[in-house]
Amino acid sequence: MTLLGGAGSKPGARRAGLKKLIEKLGSWTIGLIEGLGRFSMLFFSTLIWAIRPPYRIGILLSAMEFVGVGSLFIVLLTGVFTGAVFTLQSAVAFRMFNAESMVGMTVAISLARELSPVLTGLMVTGRAGSGIATEIGTMRVTEQIDAMETMAVNPVQYLVVPRFIAGLVMVPALCALFTLVGMIGSYFVGVVMLNIDEGSFLSNVYWLIDPKDLSSGLIKACVFGGMLTLIGCFKGFYATGGARGVGIATTQSVVASSVLILISDYFLTAIMF
Repeated sequence: MTLLGGAGSKPGARRAGLKKLIEKLGSWTIGLIEGLGRFSMLFFSTLIWAIRPPYRIGILLSAMEFVGVGSLFIVLLTGVFTGAVFTLQSAVAFRMFNAESMVGMTVAISLARELSPVLTGLMVTGRAGSGIATEIGTMRVTEQIDAMETMAVNPVQYLVVPRFIAGLVMVPALCALFTLVGMIGSYFVGVVMLNIDEGSFLSNVYWLIDPKDLSSGLIKACVFGGMLTLIGCFKGFYATGGARGVGIATTQSVVASSVLILISDYFLTAIMF
């Protein structure tokens, strides 16, 4: 009897395990679809409220200061050392072919097309995107957003639109500065430390870099800026569960923004080049 009962319990356990797996998969799928729907509604609502008065210029300037000026130091620091280390590695490789004069051009193209927009987006995500999610999430769990709706103030226009526009404007500006200071770091390492000929270094950069290289990076940065600010707003806007929920929303905001920046970078590169 014990043997028969044990044999009969195994199929039952398998069915229970399979049922639990299907339930988890279904719950995850429903949550994903619901989240995509909420995000789409927030995105289109943001676009609509961005062109409708009243225009809150003061809040917009404050958001631009938070996203752009507040992230300036970390972006510039990252840019200098990115250009410096990439030059160091490129010089070692090009020295094997006696083509060290191409180091400046290679670094400039890499910075303008890829490194500047991606690393700027990741740095701003870690600093400003997380801050946006935390701030709006705290307002949600303390019912400040509900109070806005009670006072006939649209929370999307008041909270989301200024931050979204700030991301669209300030992240490309930070990207341009990243490229500039990256080339300064590249020049210092290549010309001053590694004794690469200054004339060939600068002339190759001047003649071989197209405006398309710079514009493609700025377009990517604009997309990344809007993406990371909107995701931060979305995660904070729908945060639940008190302080722990705000922490989870902040973590999810940084992870989702970072992953989507890397994924969208591939598709944007495939489209533009």
